Formats: sequence, structure tokens, C-alpha cells
Amino acid sequence: MTEQATGAHHPQPRPRSGGQSAPVEHVTGAQSLIRSLEEVGADTVFGIPGGAILPAYDPLMDSTRVRHVLVRHEQGAGHAATGYAQATGRVGVCMATSGPGATNLVTPIADAHMDSVPMVAITGQVASKAIGTDAFQEADIVGITMPITKHNFLVTKAEDIPRVIAQAFHIASTGRPGPVLVDIAKDALQAKTTFSWPPTMDLPGYRPVTKPHAKQIREAAKLITAAKRPVLYVGGGVLKARATAELKVLAELTGAPVTTTLMGLGAFPDSHELHVGMPGMHGSVTAVTALQKADLIVALGARFDDRVTGKLDSFAPYAKIVHADIDPAEIGKNRAADVPIVGDAREVLADLVQAVQKEHAEGHKGDYTAWWKDLNRWRETYPLGYDLPEDGSLSPQQVIERIGQLAPEGTIFAAGVGQHQMWAAHFIRYDRPATWLNSGGAGTMGYSVPAAMGAKAGVPDRAVWAIDGDGCFQMTNQELTTCALNNIPIKVAIINNGALGMVRQWQTLFYNQRYSNTVLHSGPGADTAEKSAGTRVPDFVKLSEAMGCHAIRCEDPADLDKVIEEANSINDRPVVVDFIVHEDAMVWPMVAAGTSNDEIMAARDVRPDFGDNEDD
Repeated sequence: MTEQATGAHHPQPRPRSGGQSAPVEHVTGAQSLIRSLEEVGADTVFGIPGGAILPAYDPLMDSTRVRHVLVRHEQGAGHAATGYAQATGRVGVCMATSGPGATNLVTPIADAHMDSVPMVAITGQVASKAIGTDAFQEADIVGITMPITKHNFLVTKAEDIPRVIAQAFHIASTGRPGPVLVDIAKDALQAKTTFSWPPTMDLPGYRPVTKPHAKQIREAAKLITAAKRPVLYVGGGVLKARATAELKVLAELTGAPVTTTLMGLGAFPDSHELHVGMPGMHGSVTAVTALQKADLIVALGARFDDRVTGKLDSFAPYAKIVHADIDPAEIGKNRAADVPIVGDAREVLADLVQAVQKEHAEGHKGDYTAWWKDLNRWRETYPLGYDLPEDGSLSPQQVIERIGQLAPEGTIFAAGVGQHQMWAAHFIRYDRPATWLNSGGAGTMGYSVPAAMGAKAGVPDRAVWAIDGDGCFQMTNQELTTCALNNIPIKVAIINNGALGMVRQWQTLFYNQRYSNTVLHSGPGADTAEKSAGTRVPDFVKLSEAMGCHAIRCEDPADLDKVIEEANSINDRPVVVDFIVHEDAMVWPMVAAGTSNDEIMAARDVRPDFGDNEDD
């Protein structure tokens, strides 16, 4: 996802200036690593020790400034670091040993790369002389992760550790954020060296452009005021740049509709009258159609992802494009830009506000009256909604909606991937930034529980709900043990339909209801006597209780509010609620993969009728 950060919000090491001499300490490479983490402001590390990284764990035990959270699987460490970063805006840190420890971090590193999350992954490596010999637990993690990191380092000399850590945190958190891997040979951790701070940083090839070009800003402002059907298409970059206040000013100044992507939810209040919803394959009819009918799209920290555009050559056929992004590689990658703007979203928005104000002062103001008449008609005709199951069972949409409505103010929601992710995007209201965490680009099942753990560790005073599916939950639920033992009281809602729900939906729609390998356990549809005999496999309540959690099962809609309120009231340990929901619920609206957004379905067999008069 094209997401941006200014870097000013992160504790950054300053290059040493001439004439100053920093105090020198005689330490091991491992001690130097921990001291470096302290100095860059890392306060939490998620990881698991092992042979190659073990030297670092000895001085870590003595640190009063860095908390280590011992996870149960390295994938959990990586997603926890991501959740921490997304909730706090600071760099997330995870640590693993060589070989399988490092390769277990590959999925969360790829996930962070796709969603532009600032993360530093530190891995141990076999001794430098053994590198390349297929030594025990050796893996070329630098080579493996090169395509999925913003940058990575192999450190074989103890004296390089402070400089590399300083550079890693700087690169991860500035420009377009992303994951940086630091692989350190075991003998570098064991060697004697000296430590002084700050190190001298020299990154001649790394100069992110943050200030946009004034001429491009003026051109964009002219297009905005001249347009009849503009749309502000807002991605996660606005959140990464902490530009939500500036976005609100621009939106209210222009009066243009705002659509926020899956990664951008919370960048603009869902409840705001100018917000028309989320675009994309499962976006709202109004948001999808607004982009299709627009004559101008102002893309801010978004990347024209395939899930938003549908069939690319039929996307927004009438629209001119203003594309603002911190990463020049994203501009023109999928859709040519009429006005390309390279810069940090906060700077871009601040300058756009001034330029539009100047246009207004000169008498150029957009008239979007007819446009809003269309938009409001679509909003009223095709609102998001759902039907309650006829058999009286729990509706998954209703469960998620009530969790959102009953949650304390400022609650953070972390979703897994699939139907429950889309329902959580639709039916929970996000009016504040950094309250919605999900795996957008990679779509990683298993993200939710460890990401919620990382978020709660980073902002312990906020409630954190993980909205998970029964499929996702079975990939990383062991981190509930980590939560229970480390006083990280997250709350988990398992939306349990007994199937890999989103895959099952595709099988229903496109594979003649041939449910090949998507049924997960006895769950819904099983014999009632069998269920009452307690033969669920697995039994999530028993499983969660075994991991130190308070666990509840909810099957009756009449119990829904009572169960959610019970979960909200318990804050001394993790809470898991197994919501047994109807298995045939589907996510609507939907644009089938590979088709045009013009073919959006509001519900099964329901094609919206927009008439032809809006196409001129």
C-alpha cells in the first residue's frame, strides 16, 4: 500500500557533528545491539531466542528500557511488531534466530512491505566464516527477503552494529515506510567492540522527497475547482503521514466526496457527511460508482490497487487523475497521472489547501450540486445492509456491528482476512485514525491475534478487539498464551461459520456450490446432539481456556449484547468469544475478480440501476 511518513514523529539518531566526542563504552557486539535499540527509542521487542541470536538475549535481560515479549511462533513476533507500529506510529521490532527462526518471519515481513509498515526485523546468523557452507540452521535470509524489504543488512563486524541499527530505523520510518531486516553474524555479537552514540550516518542514495512541487500543486487545485464530479480517493498513506487533520480541512473546503480504502479507514471519519464509503471489490455501491462516474480523481497516498480498480482498462473512464504519493515508483504504475505529485501526504495536503483557497479567492469555486444529488440518491438506494438468518441463528454482520457499537471509545480493531474482514470494514464505524488494523496488500490469514497483541502492548490503555475467522484463528491462536502470560488482555471475536468463509463464498458463486476443502470442523450444520455432546473439533472455548483466557460461546442472538458486555468488562486477561454464526452469509456488494467496476452487484442477483443520464 502506498503509505507515507514524515519521519519527524519517530525518535531518530542524529549524525554526529564535528567537534563533539561521544562517550565510548567497551562492550560486546550483543551489548552494542541492545544499547543501540535503547538509543533509537525501541521500547518493545517481540521475539524468540535461538542459537545464533542467543548472545543478544543475555544483555537484553539487563535492559530496563527495552521490554521483550516472548512469543510462541516467529510469525506472531512479526505480526505483533506490525500491530504495534500501526497502533503507535513508531517502528515495530521483532527478533529471531537464524535458519527456520528467520524464515518464519518471511510472511510478516512481506505483509509489512505490502502495507508500508515501519518495522525492523533483527535476525541472528551463523558465524561469518560459516556463511555459505550450509552450516546448521543457516539460511540466506538477506537474499530471501530482498524483494520484500525496503532495505536489508548483513552485519559481520561488531563495530558496524550501532550505525546499521540507526540506519535501519531511519530507513524504516521515513519516506514510504517499510520493513528493514538486520541479519547479524553470531561472531559479530560475541566480539569485543566499543559503543558510542550517535553514530555517523551516511546514506547518499536515500533522499526521500517530501516537499511537493509548487507548480503541480497549482495545477491540481485548478482541476479541483474546475471539476464537476471530483472524488478524493484516500489511501493508507494519509494515515502514515499523520495527515488526517489536513485531509479534513481540504475535504470541507472543497465539498468533494471522500472515499477511503481498506488501508485508509479512519483517515476521514466514517460518520462525516462527505464520506461515501470504501471503494473496491467489496466496497460500497456509492464509493465504487463515484470513482467510475468521476471526472476527476485526487488520489492521496493510494496506489490504484487491483482490488480498487477492478478491470483496469475500464476503471474511471471519464476521470482525469491527480496522483500524490511519497513513492515516485507508484505514480503512473497502474494508471497514468495527469498531474503527478511526489511528496509527503501531509505536505501535499497542506499546500493543496492553500492553493484551493487562492483559487476560491480568485472566484474559481467548484459547483458539485448535481454530483451530490447523484451521490445521495445512490447512498439512499443502495446502503450497506444485511438480512438476518431465517432460522434464528446469529448473523455475522450483526455480531460485528454490535461489537463496534458496544466497544469503549477509542477501541482498536484488528481483523483477520476474509469475510469477517470485509464485514468489520463495513459495519464498524471508524472515526479516528489508527483504530483499524488489517492485512490489506498481502491478505495474511493469521494476522489478527498477534497484531492485536502488538497493538495492546503499544497502547495498553486502549481496548483492542481482534475480529477473527475460525480459519484465521487456527493459524496463530497460540499467541493467546503470550497475551495471558504477559498481561496483554486483548479481546478476540471468532466469527465461526465452520468454513473458510470467503473461499466458500466463491465456491457458492463460481463453482456450482462444490465445497472442496473449505469445511473446517463440525460447527454449524452439524447434528444438534453431536454439538451438545461437546464434539466440536476444535472446541475454541476449551482451547482458549487452556491458554489462560476467559472464554465464552455465543449461539443465540438474544445473548449477543450480554456476551459482548461481559467481554468488555474483563480486563485482567484475554477474552475469547466463539460466535457461532450462519454459514451461508455472504459479503455484498461485490465486483467479481477480473470484471469491470461497472458490473458491481449490490446483493446476489441485484445489479444497481444507475440509468444512462449520468454517463455524460
